[in-house]
Amino acid sequence: MTGQPILQVQEVTKTFGGIIALNRVSFEVREGEILGIIGPNGSGKTTVVNCITGFVKATSGRVLFRGKDITARPPHQIAGLGVTRTFQIMRPYYSLPAYKNLVIPLFSPRARRTGGWRGGGRMGDRNTVGIDILEEIGFERDSYVPYKVTSTLPTGYLKRLELARCLALKPELIICDEVFSGLSMSEIASMVPLIERLQMDGITLIMIEHRLRELFQVANRVMVLNFGEKLVEGSSEEVMADARVREAYFGSESVEEVMIHA
Repeated sequence: MTGQPILQVQEVTKTFGGIIALNRVSFEVREGEILGIIGPNGSGKTTVVNCITGFVKATSGRVLFRGKDITARPPHQIAGLGVTRTFQIMRPYYSLPAYKNLVIPLFSPRARRTGGWRGGGRMGDRNTVGIDILEEIGFERDSYVPYKVTSTLPTGYLKRLELARCLALKPELIICDEVFSGLSMSEIASMVPLIERLQMDGITLIMIEHRLRELFQVANRVMVLNFGEKLVEGSSEEVMADARVREAYFGSESVEEVMIHA
């Protein structure tokens, strides 16, 4: 990690009618790190992601990516700068074969600009690159899986496909919204090394998670949200030792009990 901030969220507030979803939330993400964001349901985690990526507009405050104000930009422009995301409720093109989900982002201006595909613009070249990316994130290249209609894929492959679509854009920052959710223990065990490899490749990550044990394996820092406000941030040990976190996030359960059931 260089220690230089790649993303800055400054005093971001988001209201929906009279409901305050985020209340002056501020934090930074340093280049090359993995920041975990945790908190109970309704704490504002996905709203933060939506404000960063342009899917909702912050009521006030600013979001800066590499010093550029991206607060009011639409999602496609933010993705074009290198900020991509997965979705908690996955959004692939279900009627297409898995690898065709990669061909679409490979047509984007960013993919062309950054060399996300090779060749002279022929469709076949993008098909090959799409399969290459799927292989990198765990699809068996020599099997029929990359060619299967996406609607027939199990959750584990769909989660990987979400990451693959991000990688097709050659991102600098990936925001993972509960990428471990719905996976079996064996699927999670194979996903953790993939997340670590993305970081080793120089990609910065924000991970929104309820699976604390797995998140703490990979996160360099953790931030806790509650009722739309930032409670604390620091190492996993510092966060879990904070009495406010135990009370607001875990109630009367001890840290040991939470980690057993997480």
